[in-house]
Amino acid sequence: MIVALRALGVGDLATGVPALRALRAAYPDRELVLAAPAWLGPLVELVGGVDRLLPTAGLDRLARPGTAVEVAVNLHGRGPDSHRLLGSVRPGRLIAFANAAAGHLDGPAWDDDEHEVTRWCRLLAAYGIAADPTDLDLRRPGPAKLPTGATVLHPGSKEPAKRWPPGRYAALARTLTARGHRVVLTGSARERGTVEWVAAEAGLPADVVFAGRTDVAGLAALVADARLVVSGDTGVAHLATGYRTPSVVLFGPVPPTRWGPPPERRRHRVLWAGPGEWPDWDGVGSHPTMAALGLAEVLAAVDEVERAVRADRAVAA
Repeated sequence: MIVALRALGVGDLATGVPALRALRAAYPDRELVLAAPAWLGPLVELVGGVDRLLPTAGLDRLARPGTAVEVAVNLHGRGPDSHRLLGSVRPGRLIAFANAAAGHLDGPAWDDDEHEVTRWCRLLAAYGIAADPTDLDLRRPGPAKLPTGATVLHPGSKEPAKRWPPGRYAALARTLTARGHRVVLTGSARERGTVEWVAAEAGLPADVVFAGRTDVAGLAALVADARLVVSGDTGVAHLATGYRTPSVVLFGPVPPTRWGPPPERRRHRVLWAGPGEWPDWDGVGSHPTMAALGLAEVLAAVDEVERAVRADRAVAA
């Protein structure tokens, strides 16, 4: 049995897809078990290649997988806590970044600045397992009673610093609706109040608000069949990458070189105000790098993405 740990969220799972597929290819005859939160189960099925989900919330406890673990793979972090958690199942071998505090010295060194996809592919390469960082596509979800061809705006993020001001999402929704887009708004149940406010400010009906109304499978279905996605640096942006859905992704305190979509894909655009120095931020709400992104810039990026889509269609015709 091979056990891989990635007990995080939607974007984290999506950026770990190439590494998981590399493990599947490297151990075709072994059971591949992913230790991740139970609510990610529907998305794990869309990754493919994973035989079983081992429900794991955070790093407090890892349930016994059931049989002997031949190889444990830390796709969660640098350790030591994640290393020790995997050590608790007594694997025959640990694939992980070097961490002296955890007593693991044979892995490669951690690099804070590398892209999240590249990081896990490099880890596996250090152990002789080839991984393709471009292998990001997700399986399409089954039929769902959800809008198709919609423009998905996702105002939320679990990190407030990564949120574009909601008033600008409302202005964007109004403008795109006037241009003929069918706008829907997504978010978590906790973000529903903010998303409802955005819809009201944009003059949109309540039924365009899907925050708290879909599970991760429904969110994937919305994104897979969307015309366009506009979001911050969060899980929805990675779903758009996985489905090659045209997207505009707004980056703030974390640069797109660490979490952005593949730059060679023309249907994705990133906006970032740059690192700079932002002395006026009080640590509450949107980071100044997000507030620095204006509506006109986002609309220009939308135009660029839609031109790229039309060019792709013309080539394919």
